[in-house]
Parts: sequence; C-alpha cells; structure tokens
Amino acid sequence: MSDRKRSTALALASALAAGSAVLLAAPAAHADVVDVAYDCKTPIGDKSAVSPIDIKAVKEGDGYKLTMSFQKGVSSSPVELGKGAMSPSAVILVDGAEKASVPVSGPPNPEAVPANTPIKITDLSGTYTPKKSGKATFTAGVLTIKALGTTTTCTPGNSPKPSLELDVTAAGGSGAQSGGGSGEDTLPQTGPTDSALALGTLGGTVLLSGAAGVLWLTRRGRRAGS
Repeated sequence: MSDRKRSTALALASALAAGSAVLLAAPAAHADVVDVAYDCKTPIGDKSAVSPIDIKAVKEGDGYKLTMSFQKGVSSSPVELGKGAMSPSAVILVDGAEKASVPVSGPPNPEAVPANTPIKITDLSGTYTPKKSGKATFTAGVLTIKALGTTTTCTPGNSPKPSLELDVTAAGGSGAQSGGGSGEDTLPQTGPTDSALALGTLGGTVLLSGAAGVLWLTRRGRRAGS
C-alpha cells in the first residue's frame, strides 16, 4: 500500500472513530406517542376525550425547549370560536432525576373553529432547566383552554405513561453530587493548579497530575535506584 493510500485509510478510520464517539456521547432519549384520556370541566358540563400526545425536547443553552403536540382535539364549543379566540396552556410533569412542573403554552387558534367541532390544540412549548443531572421522564399534565371569557380544565384520567425519557444535564456540570465520605484517601491540593501534586486512589490505581507529580515520580525513582 502506498504512503498516500495508507494516509487516506488512517484519516478515514480516525474520522469514523470520531463520529462513533460523538454518537456514543449523544444524550439517550426515548419518545412515545401516548394516548391521554382527558376529563374536562367545561362551561356546558363534563366532557371526555382521548388525544395522542407527543413531547419533544431540544437542548437550548442551559435548558431544554419542550414541545407538546396534540394529535386530536380534546374539547368542543357550542358556538363558533373566531380566529384567535382560544388560548391553550398545559403542564408537563417531570420525574426521575428530580420532580418538576413545566408550564407550556401556545398561540391562539389560527383559524375559526365551527360549533360542536373538536378544538385542535396548537403545539405548546416551554423551557425546562434541570437542577439535577440524570434520567428524566416527561408526562402530559393538566390542559387549560380559555375561550370567550370561559375556562375549560382537562385532567388526564388514565395515569398516562411518559411521552419522553431523556438523559438531562444540569447547568454548570455533570450533576454529580458532592459531600459525604467515599472511603477513598485523597490528599488536599496545596499549590497552584498547574504544579500541584494530586494523589488519589481509584480502584487501586494511583493518579497523579501536574508537573509536581512527574517530578515526584522522577525523584522517587532515583532514590529507589540509588
């Protein structure tokens, strides 16, 4: 194999390895479209409806933009709702690494809704900023519809399962909790960061970092050999 072909092959192998590393480092996520059975308290009495719910998350800065999508309408109006007459909002329940409630909202209806027709809910969005890292689940919570001066509240009545599972990272780090003894011996750092001798045991392996660590090993080796 010529030097040029060998160099090309090595470059390709490196690129593939780098791509694999990126894929392995990507956050694990699992999403499902979940049927949510809503029990609604409306101005004209109790109503019920089932809508498949989809929740997606996109990393934005320190948080995640959540988008909640409804596949079917969950309520109706006895009178026509003009364009922009209905405003939806909801809550997404977070569980797992931490418990939280994320408010999400969406634009008013872009078109008029005929009387006695299921109201199509626009996509609802909001931002979730985790305080702890780990696996989090996202489940549809209470839906609120405001229209013509009235409020309709729809509560999931079938204990729906999460629509999304996602590994999240808290702002400012990996979220590893500190505090409490680990049973490992660690010497305190006594000098500048770039020349500190840091010793610790991890699975029986001694870890050294910084120029002082290298110097310490060199001196120790010379003493052992003298």
